[in-house]
Amino acid sequence: MDSVARLTIILFFSWIGQISSESILKLPSEKEISGEYCDSWRLAVETNNVGSWNQIPANCVDSVAEYMIGERYKRDCDVVGKFSTEFAKRVAIGGDGRDAWVFDIDETLLSNVPYYQAVGFGSEIFNETSFNDWVNLADAPALPASLNLYRKLQDLGFTIFLLTGRSEHQRNATEANLLFAGYRNWERLILRGPSDQGKSATNFKSQKREELIIEGYRIHGSSGDQWSDLWGFAVASRSFKLPNPMYFIP
Repeated sequence: MDSVARLTIILFFSWIGQISSESILKLPSEKEISGEYCDSWRLAVETNNVGSWNQIPANCVDSVAEYMIGERYKRDCDVVGKFSTEFAKRVAIGGDGRDAWVFDIDETLLSNVPYYQAVGFGSEIFNETSFNDWVNLADAPALPASLNLYRKLQDLGFTIFLLTGRSEHQRNATEANLLFAGYRNWERLILRGPSDQGKSATNFKSQKREELIIEGYRIHGSSGDQWSDLWGFAVASRSFKLPNPMYFIP
């Protein structure tokens, strides 16, 4: 093997190694994270500085629990809802039913805090089976700020689309839960079909938004608790992220 070929191989494997090392960031002193530092960790999560992650730091369980069941989480969601409403009021509604707003469901319209309270608020690795059992109960309450925004958007004349990473077999339970929680008259509930399984949330939701745009809808606003609900392509004119320090979905 000549030197050029050897150098090419070395550079190739160095490049592969760099790519595989960029997903999760951990602090050298993460075992010492506690108290007020956990507030800073939550900020890093919301600004996507942490990158991909699958568990909250063990020492931050109490901090995240206090946040999620306390007044700060409710207040933060209220602020997001107020900003969303102010933006929506400035949109010139065309009157043709094509002015759209897209909502995620979990931790956006519905709160799964009762479920996550039982599994350590995200300190445990996600268990799809137990979460699906929870979804089938159709017992998740509405996020008050989101329900309030949802109703105001309908009063303003927006057409509402619900775009979730839940699967098609969960349609009945999801629709029942939404109705029990107070949501009504959405235009379409979009779930993952068989061909959507395995796609990242960013790719799946981007594709579905693009389909709506091709149909002629103008997506003015989008609400979600994950950056993957909002990023990608065919994005809304304005996106609004709700807080969620319990889990990360790429």
